[in-house]
Amino acid sequence: MGEWFTVIQEAKNGELHEILSLVESHSFGDLRNVLMDINPADIAEQMSEIEDDKSLLVVFRLLPKEQAAEVFAYLEPNEQQRIVNGISDRELASIINDMFVDDAVDFTEEMPANIVKRVLSTADPETRKAINQLLKYPEYSAGSLMTTELLRFKSEWTVEAAIDYVRKNCSELASITYAFVTDDSRHLSGVVSMKDVLASADDMLISDIMDDDVIYAFTLDDQADVAERFKKYDVVSMPVVDREQRLVGLITIDDVVDVIEDENTEDIYKMAAMAPIEDSYMSTGVFKLAGKRVVWLLILMVSATFTGLIITKFESMLTAVAILTSFIPMLMDTSGNAGSQASVSVIRALVLGEVKFSNIFKVIWKEFRVSIIVGLCVAAVNFLRIIICYYIGMYSVDAGQSIYLIAGVVSLTLVLAVICAKFVGCTLPMLANKANLDPALMASPMITTIVDAVSLLVYFGIASLVLL
Repeated sequence: MGEWFTVIQEAKNGELHEILSLVESHSFGDLRNVLMDINPADIAEQMSEIEDDKSLLVVFRLLPKEQAAEVFAYLEPNEQQRIVNGISDRELASIINDMFVDDAVDFTEEMPANIVKRVLSTADPETRKAINQLLKYPEYSAGSLMTTELLRFKSEWTVEAAIDYVRKNCSELASITYAFVTDDSRHLSGVVSMKDVLASADDMLISDIMDDDVIYAFTLDDQADVAERFKKYDVVSMPVVDREQRLVGLITIDDVVDVIEDENTEDIYKMAAMAPIEDSYMSTGVFKLAGKRVVWLLILMVSATFTGLIITKFESMLTAVAILTSFIPMLMDTSGNAGSQASVSVIRALVLGEVKFSNIFKVIWKEFRVSIIVGLCVAAVNFLRIIICYYIGMYSVDAGQSIYLIAGVVSLTLVLAVICAKFVGCTLPMLANKANLDPALMASPMITTIVDAVSLLVYFGIASLVLL
């Protein structure tokens, strides 16, 4: 796998070197031929590596008109802005008018106000109207995600008329896999696949071959819910309707993949106790990154004060039985890891819809049984480890103290700490979800901070009863 990745990287580096060499030698005809043989997504990736603005513009201007719009849609906002700053209004209008509306909206949302004003003033009236319409929908809603360039049939059309319509308009449509059937008022009434259309007789009516059970989304639906619906019904596109059931747009699978990636990225940041960043890592400034991280670090630091207070309270016991101090890091790490395992498992199950809050007692019972098994295994190995370390001279105890009793206290604490950690780890995400909070907030850092304090209380409590 590593060798294959290296081969791919070397090939891409070779393409970039070839592109830059042709730019420097002004071999623009050869460069244009090279670019026409490369996938638009790969061209965008190569262009993102070009640091010189002049060379970037040369490469972009050599692209054919339709390919240029497609490549532009794949570029990161930083590269898009560099290109827009270097091209004329006429060139900008050509790009915007050739892009699918949803891609044009995504680009517009990422640009500063002066560029947005320029985009809207140069786009043709129809494109400008479509962009403004989509910009009115709330961010992260189905309406902001959709495109208006969809394939629409009327139920009274014949198959022959439908095919003729597709031939005339397919270049302007985002997808022709499915056609959505409406009445004269654009009310959604059915869906038909182009496969069924092509397989039917020319004189058959669309109403006779369409499926009236349509999976659709409303314009104000949350995009995460839309992505879940794509997954549940295994569709590649989904129509979007307004409150009156009028067809207004289409969401395609490529946009849903982006939503899933964004949602997963957001959860990863939250699970690592960081606020999500909107831009790429390399384009995000140091102070902005620090600001995204410092708040949670301060919260966790302050909450860890309770751990210090617990240790201080039992300082006299630690002085009397000094060896107990050496086991504190191991107990805190083990219980914290156990809680993190439970929280990550439950968070994933919540996100995938495998469990709900109504299943909380079943989840607790399952994690309790898991914690018993895990706790006993860890405790048994730990007991033997302490005894072995004692006999080879790694540990020493004061007179009158039994290493077997100390090993028993530590091992028993491990069992109880793991049980408590699993309980906290599985319940907090479910409670957060019930309170309409993101369960990812209750991931490793938060769980570890809570479980550390609990494990110390259990440890010192057992030690006080048994050893003093």
